[in-house]
Amino acid sequence: MSVAENPLLLPRKRSTVFATLNRIVTSPRFWVYVSCVVLAVLASYGLGKELLWDTMDYHVYAGFSALHDRFGRDYFAAGPQGYFNPYAYVPFYLLLRSKLTVLEDASILAALQSVILWLTFELALLVAPRDQPRTRLAVGILAAVFAFANPILINELGSSYADITTAEIALAGWLVLAGAIRSPSGVRVLCAALLLGVASALKLTNAVHAVSAVALLLFIPGGWRSRWRHVALFISGGAVGFVLVCAPWSLRLEQHFGNPLFPLLNGLFRSPEFTTAPLLAYRFIPTSLGAALLRPFSIVAPVTLVDVEWPAPDLRYAALLLLLLQLGWRRIRNRGSSPASPECAAATRVLTALGCAFLLDWTLWLTASGNGRYFIPMACVAAALDVALVFRLFAEWPKARNYLLAAILGVQFFQLYSGTEFRARLPWTHGPWFKVLVPAELASHPSLYFTIGNQTDSFIFPDLPAGSGFVNLAGEYVLAPDGSNGKRIESLVGRYGTNLRVLVRDSRADAARETSLPNPMMVDDALEPFGLKADPSRCSRIAVHGVVVEWLDFSSARAQRRRSAAGADAGYFEACALDRNGSGPAPPFPGKSAADLALDHLEDSCPALFQPARPADIVGGDAARGYVFMRRYANTGMVAWVGQGWVRFLKLLDANEQDVGRERSWEKQPLRVVCGREGHGFLRALPPAT
Repeated sequence: MSVAENPLLLPRKRSTVFATLNRIVTSPRFWVYVSCVVLAVLASYGLGKELLWDTMDYHVYAGFSALHDRFGRDYFAAGPQGYFNPYAYVPFYLLLRSKLTVLEDASILAALQSVILWLTFELALLVAPRDQPRTRLAVGILAAVFAFANPILINELGSSYADITTAEIALAGWLVLAGAIRSPSGVRVLCAALLLGVASALKLTNAVHAVSAVALLLFIPGGWRSRWRHVALFISGGAVGFVLVCAPWSLRLEQHFGNPLFPLLNGLFRSPEFTTAPLLAYRFIPTSLGAALLRPFSIVAPVTLVDVEWPAPDLRYAALLLLLLQLGWRRIRNRGSSPASPECAAATRVLTALGCAFLLDWTLWLTASGNGRYFIPMACVAAALDVALVFRLFAEWPKARNYLLAAILGVQFFQLYSGTEFRARLPWTHGPWFKVLVPAELASHPSLYFTIGNQTDSFIFPDLPAGSGFVNLAGEYVLAPDGSNGKRIESLVGRYGTNLRVLVRDSRADAARETSLPNPMMVDDALEPFGLKADPSRCSRIAVHGVVVEWLDFSSARAQRRRSAAGADAGYFEACALDRNGSGPAPPFPGKSAADLALDHLEDSCPALFQPARPADIVGGDAARGYVFMRRYANTGMVAWVGQGWVRFLKLLDANEQDVGRERSWEKQPLRVVCGREGHGFLRALPPAT
């Protein structure tokens, strides 16, 4: 008999639905989840619209390239990062291209990012005894609050950054494994492996968390044979998850460059279109064992360049270290005490497993990057461990426990208020994130656009005519006019014929009134090696409303931070036509061979500081005032150059340039130097040996 035939079933079904809804609404878990969403959305609203460097540099382009095949038209359009797996940025790109306002976009992103607080809450429940429901709930709520009080996490709420969303997948994998320690199951291990494989594929920095998760497997109850089966299942499942997500993009990279993970691991695959030197960002990696041991306490101070570029003080790691030491001391002292209840023992097993896996992850993370943006899932694990350990260590002294928790959270929130540098609080508008206005003469003709500079400005590419191509000549990876880079660019130039343009950001204070090509000498110096020259008489202006952003200006040998004029609500770009400058690439600049020899010798004298070695030159200046030949070193964030007879260097985020001797001295041979990688970089020339 159908429901329609028996109307008595309808009230019964409705009562079941209402009962289910009532259970959900009256559940503490529901209100914790809702509170997390509200907290994240309010934090995003308070921070204002996000227009950070990476958003403009490659995040928009990543989502664009994931949905449109750009391999045949673009070449390093968004720098090397533009070839990383882009699928994590598709949600942001779809929101950006929707008809929603920027506030609506950011609120949706913040709500999705708040899931990491849900996962922290659930993880904290697993490290508290189930026979103490009020304690479990308190541990879960406080852990979620402590996870939220992460300056790095807060700064990314409502933003384009995929660090939080991919961290959610990684943390979910750890949560499932923690559940497997309480209730052993091969299905749980497989699900966790798939999650961590997917997280690693979407953002390769999550591979550290996948590797360290193996430590959790060793705490699953059972004999060693079953544990090894779990390890084998975990490795297999992780590989499957990684390949399933990576395969579509990696196949295109393999076809185009001969490296399925391009530009990563190029020392193994050896694509001729990128350096084969190892890529490792040393900016936040400790320079010594002592610095590594002190890192939990270094992060507490509100200073720059500790685990992110800006002040982001965080108390949780120092607190966790001290609590773990106290727990270890108590276990040694109470070794002969009576055994705990089965439920308490199960919670202790999960707590111990998470603590060991966290310490392994911390070690691998410091070795691989030390970047706090890539440690967000473990920051949430640390929050759960901190709260659970305080409850465990002070179970017999509830007042002391409450005072300690209040002190830790109070200090952390005070640091958030007074010591953290948050992103610029740009005003919300009723329109889109930004609006690109392309003039009619550009909108109707697809062209090959060349950009110049470390900031690729690839966020405007989706608004330029369909069929256009983009090449960034002098970004983080400088393209050489010869070799495989030169051949690829020559092929693109031949395909577009006379439809060639250079796209230059206008950083002048009166950019709204200027109509000439900005930095014409820098533009011509970058284009001349490729046989191209800008025509300043054939320029069109692109206006982008809603962009007030800081960028690094490399118009001179010294990198400078610049920002749009105060109160400006638009950025301007000049798109100028290009002419062929002869039949092929121009001859080398005067003095280039001598400058290259000096820079080669500088790299050889201090390989720890200048790597990857032998990057292509960026040329500035002119014949009248003298040329400047500059090299950027992505691993260490250094810039070195030869100009006016001297060899100089600086770190991009440091304003203190240093000279290390005359060019003619470095041309002859590498000079004697004291070389290291301390803090912002250190190199000092020594007197000649006698």
